[in-house]
Amino acid sequence: MSEAVEREAMEYDVVIVGGGPSGLSAAIRLKQLAAAAGTEISVAVLEKGSEVGAHILSGAVIDPKGINELLPDWKAMGVPLETEVTQDRFLMLGPQGELDISWAPFPKWMLNHGNYIASLGNVCRWLATHAEELGVEIYPGMAASEVVYAEDGSVKGVVAGVAGLGKDGQPTDHYEPGMELHAKYTFIGEGVRGSLAKQLQAKFGLTEGRDPQKFGIGIKELWQVPDAAFQPGLTQHTFGWPLDNQTGGGSFMYHFGDNYVAIGFVVHLNYKNPWISPFDEFQRFKTHPSIKPFLEGGKRIAYGARAITEGGFQSMPQLYFPGGVLLGCSAGMVNVPRIKGSHNAVKSGMMAAEAAFEAIQAGRGGDKLTAYEEAYQSSWVAKELKAVRNFKPLWSRYGTIPGLVLGGIDAVIANALGGFSPWGTLKHGKSDAASTGLAKDYKPIVYPKPDGVFSFDKLSSVFLSATNHDENQPAHLKLTDVTVPVGVNLPRFGEPARLYCPAGVYEVLYDEQGQNPKFQINFQNCVHCKTCDIKDPSQNITWTTPQGGDGPNYPNM
Repeated sequence: MSEAVEREAMEYDVVIVGGGPSGLSAAIRLKQLAAAAGTEISVAVLEKGSEVGAHILSGAVIDPKGINELLPDWKAMGVPLETEVTQDRFLMLGPQGELDISWAPFPKWMLNHGNYIASLGNVCRWLATHAEELGVEIYPGMAASEVVYAEDGSVKGVVAGVAGLGKDGQPTDHYEPGMELHAKYTFIGEGVRGSLAKQLQAKFGLTEGRDPQKFGIGIKELWQVPDAAFQPGLTQHTFGWPLDNQTGGGSFMYHFGDNYVAIGFVVHLNYKNPWISPFDEFQRFKTHPSIKPFLEGGKRIAYGARAITEGGFQSMPQLYFPGGVLLGCSAGMVNVPRIKGSHNAVKSGMMAAEAAFEAIQAGRGGDKLTAYEEAYQSSWVAKELKAVRNFKPLWSRYGTIPGLVLGGIDAVIANALGGFSPWGTLKHGKSDAASTGLAKDYKPIVYPKPDGVFSFDKLSSVFLSATNHDENQPAHLKLTDVTVPVGVNLPRFGEPARLYCPAGVYEVLYDEQGQNPKFQINFQNCVHCKTCDIKDPSQNITWTTPQGGDGPNYPNM
């Protein structure tokens, strides 16, 4: 349809898709460079959320290393890195007890001394305000839904702001065709499993010769607790229960700000048992006697979920394509054992900005920014990711306890020896979708009913995410073949979409006789975590962006 639509076009030097830490850092750095050179550069940031920060969700313990380079005076400037970490705790949980392993000789890079607990969404809101002060044009509620290509096949820009399509995909009376935003270079910083990044990786073969990307799903709640339960600066991570040794994952809990406790659970999406529900594992986790006291008397005030890239060094795609680059989580720059990626995202934005600015000053545009990839290869980001590259494969191969020990030893050696590992570089093997086992080989899991005090259901949780979608638009969750959910996934895998989705988007409904199953998609509930696009065993679901402004509206997440 887009080929027949006439749209206005706006021209920029750089267009950035995504108002996260990588995109905003790139925008700020471009303006810093222009000011230092006494020249001008036009920069636009497109954010699909209703505001910058609305779709940002992270733990978050933030390593200020990236911010230190971008804004050396960040403390005086008021960047909201709220609470410095004062204590690290690491626990191994059993069904009723705990083993405190905080005494273990964890490498320094695993500890959080000098890091800050904060809302990454609020940090991005601050960065956006600063970027606008520097002259960056930021457009919230503008979903980039399509790539625009030049005649030579390079990326020319994106289409953004399409709205008013009916459920049948045809224009309604409120139709807005959107605009084309053209640029010398287009930066893609959509976050994990972004729809445009996925297309560009396929079109330009950016993942050729790389391992398949790996993912986890992170589910988070924000609580406000009484003084008796609040320990400002505490970070706590757990492994073990309720997950078995063959299912990777664990929890985080961070105390910060106004008696806030950020608590969450991560499940690696290469799990085999299709009956697992990450959401319900999280709810069950909070009832553990080692966890409940931190929430006693508190109130749950926010909820959200998102996928996390876990493939690391060997899964990262080529970072550049003709006319643009991939930033941050769109490229998979998360350090898995540290559970951190925002500092790497900030640095990636800076490196891309520096490469693009130099090219534009030289009169170039639309070509390959190879200087960005070269800068990454020699940066502390690459060094950090290379040193921990075997952590995830060892965990997946040997299970939680042996894998954590072996992964930690390997990472310590690699950090000390400039990236050398006795294992070399291990491969990830299967995709997360292909890792899913058959339903007949596993026993269904009966999860406890939520108590409404510590554990909750999906719909009340989605309510707290303030998720909203215009119901009169095409569903943004696309099925390649509508017969697969009931015809293939249900008999073979128990249709795991109804379980891995943390928002109740997917249901299998039956008639009064318990017959004639029907697959239903409640796209209005979607919190944009992208898990369905990743974990569907038939790879039959494609996540695309809905119209701008739709989705969650995360406060303080």
